[in-house]
Amino acid sequence: MKCLLPIALLPAIAVAATGGANVVLIVSDDQGYADISCYPHPDEVSTPNIDRLAAEGARLTNGYASCPVCAPTRAGILTGRYQQRFGFYTAADSRAGLPRSETTLADLLRDAGYATGVFGKWHLGYEPHFRPLKRGFDNFYGFLGHGGHDYFDLSITDEVTSIYRDGHPIDDSGYLTRNITREAIAFIERNRDRQFFSYVPYNAVHNPIQAPEDHIRRFSNPNPVRNTYLAMLAIMDEGIGAILDTLDRFDLTENTLVIFLSDNGGARGTTAVNGALRDYKHSVYEGGIRVPFLLRWPARIPAGTVSDEPVISIDAFATALTASGVDLPANLDLDSRDILPAITGNLERPLHDALYWNWIDKESDKGWAIRMGRWKLLVDNGGLELYDLSADISETRNLASAEPAIVDRLHAKYRNWQERIVPRIRRNR
Repeated sequence: MKCLLPIALLPAIAVAATGGANVVLIVSDDQGYADISCYPHPDEVSTPNIDRLAAEGARLTNGYASCPVCAPTRAGILTGRYQQRFGFYTAADSRAGLPRSETTLADLLRDAGYATGVFGKWHLGYEPHFRPLKRGFDNFYGFLGHGGHDYFDLSITDEVTSIYRDGHPIDDSGYLTRNITREAIAFIERNRDRQFFSYVPYNAVHNPIQAPEDHIRRFSNPNPVRNTYLAMLAIMDEGIGAILDTLDRFDLTENTLVIFLSDNGGARGTTAVNGALRDYKHSVYEGGIRVPFLLRWPARIPAGTVSDEPVISIDAFATALTASGVDLPANLDLDSRDILPAITGNLERPLHDALYWNWIDKESDKGWAIRMGRWKLLVDNGGLELYDLSADISETRNLASAEPAIVDRLHAKYRNWQERIVPRIRRNR
């Protein structure tokens, strides 16, 4: 639970919750754990605007996505629940849609009087009753899914892949990442005199690997695909900087909670780099699920904080509710936890007793993991594997045979959690 706070800024912890903070939730797509320059990174990576969030807020070193693929993580973020509890396991489950039984963060904030908007990749259902304007959002710019989208061809195609503004497909032009930024900024400008929730799920740096030539020429990696990936990353970083500048321009920074994370680990085929972490997207090794995770809220979070408390993407829900001052309805059974006590050093016990993953199906014998403290038990494609993450972040030394008692304890705990989840909402589609 170690949390490093700048000593000179410790009094900031005592600032009372003001309630009613704005919330900006930014999610990148398939970004490598090392493709951000406020974490250990290759020399060619520079994300100065995203780094502002760490310098002016908190950087989490044990932040996780709730799934090693994108759509389920997004379902968990917006509901504050492990998405397996309503049968959302794989990217293909976006075709079935986020069940209407689930309450979204946007539902709660809009009911409390917030303006709500989503700008980017939806990926939570195609049919009209699953679309953003039916799930708590006032405004939508982006595409419904599935997976990636061409960054330059923004013409009307079909219901799934067209670009939408609110409830209607539009012909647009330009570069999609920049357009998402444009729309997110316009939303803040329109709603600067009221409370707002802006959800900005970029599709960068997901396939296809495309960027304007002038940005690609900035990079000189021997791999030309890597140069395009870095250009995509740079344009997203510039967009995040423009969003932060907009908050500054309207004096909204102090009482706006900004959360940034990736939806899963970097993808193997895009040249993403996960650094010391093992494997990539589509894996429950650390490279598939450990992600960059940053928070900034100057009214509550001391600048330059570093926390190694394990947190997970679903925690964005409870943290945003805390910032908004909106009470949680008694009928919602959440898995989400407020991250703020972990950041401010006020935890009396771990934020989570354990963290869980399963991205195949309820009874699957592969593709699952549990982390409890320093220990992580998993089955990726083989048998049981146990790692001590405090000593082996790269998961190179399988200790399952050496620590059978720990294997049994974590396995039993995983099976107890498994009883609370349900089968996939749709198979093989």
